[in-house]
Amino acid sequence: MKIAVVGCGAVGSYYGARLCRAGQVVHFLLRSDFDVVRRQGVTVQSVAGDFHVQPLCARTPQEIGGCDVVLIALKTTANDQFPKLLPPLVGPHTALVTLQNGLGNAEQLARLFPSEQILGGLCFVCLNRLEPGVIQHMDYGLVVLGEFQRQAGTRTRKLAAGLRDAGVPCKVTDNLAQAQWEKLVWNIPFNGLGVAAAAGLDALTHPPSAGSHGPFVGPCLPTDQLLADPRREKLVRELMLEVIRTARALGHNIPDSLAADRIARTRTMGAYKASTLLDFERHQPLELETMFLEPLRQAQSAGVPVPRLAALCEVLQQLDSPSRS
Repeated sequence: MKIAVVGCGAVGSYYGARLCRAGQVVHFLLRSDFDVVRRQGVTVQSVAGDFHVQPLCARTPQEIGGCDVVLIALKTTANDQFPKLLPPLVGPHTALVTLQNGLGNAEQLARLFPSEQILGGLCFVCLNRLEPGVIQHMDYGLVVLGEFQRQAGTRTRKLAAGLRDAGVPCKVTDNLAQAQWEKLVWNIPFNGLGVAAAAGLDALTHPPSAGSHGPFVGPCLPTDQLLADPRREKLVRELMLEVIRTARALGHNIPDSLAADRIARTRTMGAYKASTLLDFERHQPLELETMFLEPLRQAQSAGVPVPRLAALCEVLQQLDSPSRS
């Protein structure tokens, strides 16, 4: 397959490197990292064994041209770049696979391309980008692959087989929307509370007033610290159950027991910083719209009480203020 990776941070670089190592023709669309990656390639420091690959590198999508598969791993805050970056890569048979967090990404792609070309991949993996072209893989790696608004077909199963051949555990789902909510059960508390800790634990019960931007009373918290404090673990669990109740109200059969399962799995990760924590510490925009605000809107539309999620969204919006330095 000819594959383009759009968004070569930790997620895009890791899965792109795996596919490159397996012999696929992989093009990385790069901006600031172009010179380093073209010269030095991509090094993955992995619990499953380190490796190095030399993907093809391009500065513009026009240099790459039409592809069989486009892996989209952009931060969702950059989705406004879809019309500029994607059309030169897409032909009538191209599979567009969004590996992005949250809700609404496939819908944005469907405004530009036929819905039957759109897939989603949910990545359950612990990754960090240490520097340009260097990715640290600490744990997990599963991809759950599905098609937008329909059951999985032959193309999806072929792509899943290609990922498995590349050393990536991959499952196929016939219900992509439910898989997205299942991932939010983890993403919302561990990404959200980890950042909200900068405003203090009490902010979840007493959100900051409109227009206030601090003071921030503490650092962001990785997963192990969120679970080490009984009060924080209680908030994690309450947020998870609000997400699960919302998903069930929307017709997705997700049991309450998923919360305990996700917490147990998280304990094995050690001091892992979720992506939103890293964005906050680097003073980059947070992925609020897809990962927090859209789930909140859907909960409210479904009539599901989600006081913890509503408070979390309010705190994160204050912390994401452009005035922070």
